[in-house]
Amino acid sequence: MKLVLAVIDGCKPSMLERAVTTGRAPALAAILERGVYVDDSVAAFPSVTPVCAATIATGVGPDEHHIPSMNWYSRAERRYVEYGSSFSASRRFGITRQLTDTVYNMNGHHLSPDVRTVFEVLDDAGVRTAGTTYLMYRGRHRHEVARDNILSRAAGALFRHPVLGPRELFYADIFSSRRTPCRAQLGLPGVRDRHTGCVAEYLVREDLFDFLLLSLPDNDSWSHKHGPHAQVESIAQADRQIVRMMDAAGGIDAFLDEHAVIVAADHSHAGVERVIRLADAFADYAILRPSGDNAPEAEIAVCPAQRSAMVYALVEEGRGALLPRLVRTARAIPGVDLAMWRTSSGEGAIADGDAELRFAPGGDVVDRRGERWSLEGDLDVLGARVEDGRLLTPAYPDALGRVWSALTAPTAGDVLLSAAPGYEFADWGGVAHPGGGSHGSLHASDSLGVLAWCGTGPDARDARDEWSLRDIAPLVAGHFGLG
Repeated sequence: MKLVLAVIDGCKPSMLERAVTTGRAPALAAILERGVYVDDSVAAFPSVTPVCAATIATGVGPDEHHIPSMNWYSRAERRYVEYGSSFSASRRFGITRQLTDTVYNMNGHHLSPDVRTVFEVLDDAGVRTAGTTYLMYRGRHRHEVARDNILSRAAGALFRHPVLGPRELFYADIFSSRRTPCRAQLGLPGVRDRHTGCVAEYLVREDLFDFLLLSLPDNDSWSHKHGPHAQVESIAQADRQIVRMMDAAGGIDAFLDEHAVIVAADHSHAGVERVIRLADAFADYAILRPSGDNAPEAEIAVCPAQRSAMVYALVEEGRGALLPRLVRTARAIPGVDLAMWRTSSGEGAIADGDAELRFAPGGDVVDRRGERWSLEGDLDVLGARVEDGRLLTPAYPDALGRVWSALTAPTAGDVLLSAAPGYEFADWGGVAHPGGGSHGSLHASDSLGVLAWCGTGPDARDARDEWSLRDIAPLVAGHFGLG
């Protein structure tokens, strides 16, 4: 049976349920009715799209896939990496550099070569793979830049190099494995879902895949602008593109008779009311500017990423004294919920104001994912409790596993920050979303997303105590009998 993995960016479970119960999402309703629904699938941390997309594609966290955030500092290249937090942020770093990092370097250089994506796993097994515009596309098939329409020829002035992707790759108007009537307007928000639906309709009609990653990103941009409780409209728009794909096979029921489907959100969304300006909070330090023109005297790099942020210590001599100062500064910032760092002994530390919890892998306490931890300090930092040797952190799902993965990523900052509910870090372009929605934090409000499947996978959600994005790639591989 063929398999479609539909990723609805930022889909909030309560909003999916409302769209289904009000009749606005008939395709998603049919999937939920036929299959299994999880309303609390745990995102990666930081819960921003590049990190979560890499985890969906590989089944591992940032410690292994090496994509640490939306904006980060490359120690190897001694520069910031920006994946497109906003157009204003992209301008600060240079549009060409931002697009090159997002389109080419994210897959070609930043994503670890030591992990395989679902496309690579399936390509290696001879499965016919296909994907619409998605941040993580690395596969085994070479694709040249498209030249078959005005937009793609215009894009060719910047995008000149081939990439490796799934057998059938449709990435905006930049890469197109074959000519179709579908146009993405170079990936403009509001157009992307329609492009995905058009491509999917074509692929189904022409029988061109066994596995399709169907990317539906417009819900995220809608929620950023209008707030998470406005998602019913954008989820309904995503559903219309799923229906369009299904109609190419004879309708919803006929499609589901021949195709298994997994629906996933990469993260959720939380409302934003107030803004944290990270550069102001660290104004007493010499901060590396986006241009890098003050690199010789810069002490730190600051990397805001929606409801998360990272701070990098750039001074090697005296770093032992600098890091505690950075931690003290971070812990005192209004609107910062949690500050996280590695101690000199290698433990992880999480602080909420003056309260602190230290932890490390191994020990007597087991979390809901079955991982064992040693703990020292104040459990109230995470609103946690231990019952019969079992660690429960409902306000911060899979807290220790996610934080440890983020802290031990070789590309991560020295101090990681998670914003309190209602707060967001303004990006380098000064953009934030007060009055709208955002994501990125460790908190449950933007970390718990949708996961559903039919025609594949376990018969019930209780096959796992806690589901996360790390389980999606194994679900896909298992569907095709691959371990």
